[in-house]
Amino acid sequence: MLRPRVFNEDIDPQLKTWLYASGSLTQQLTQLADGQFCVEPTVQCFQKMSQQDSQWMNMPMHHLAWVRESLLYGSESVPWVKAKSIFPILSVQGKARIFKTIGTQPIGRFLFNRCQPLCQRRILRLPEGWTRQSCYTWHGCRFIVQETFLSSFERFLAQKKIKADAKSYISEYTS
Repeated sequence: MLRPRVFNEDIDPQLKTWLYASGSLTQQLTQLADGQFCVEPTVQCFQKMSQQDSQWMNMPMHHLAWVRESLLYGSESVPWVKAKSIFPILSVQGKARIFKTIGTQPIGRFLFNRCQPLCQRRILRLPEGWTRQSCYTWHGCRFIVQETFLSSFERFLAQKKIKADAKSYISEYTS
């Protein structure tokens, strides 16, 4: 099993802001993309939880969970984020059962609607990119949401910064 490692000092400052942001990533990406946002589910099935995820959630090892993997798109035709949500079977039998049937709707739309769930977070460097794993407690249900920021998102942030810096430079020297 690939063991995630944390290299906090190597994180680009712009990306670091996104990794440590609280609240709805859905809302934040939509705002960044000027109102554009799309979820493309790629996997939705029951799977056994990994030992690492089971331990983090204090669940029996290899407990069955509903897993949803998705690609999140902003204002570009390439995905910005690869998301994976892990809902233990006990959670999808409770109030969190709604997450099993949301299709292309973002989890954040339901998760942050009218409440602020408890959240434990860890930041990891996985082969696909910098990742934030959040273990939420929402209406008594615990589950994990993992969001990997892909290189396309990092490029978008860098281009946006270059444009903002150029605009600032031009306005400073033309005033």
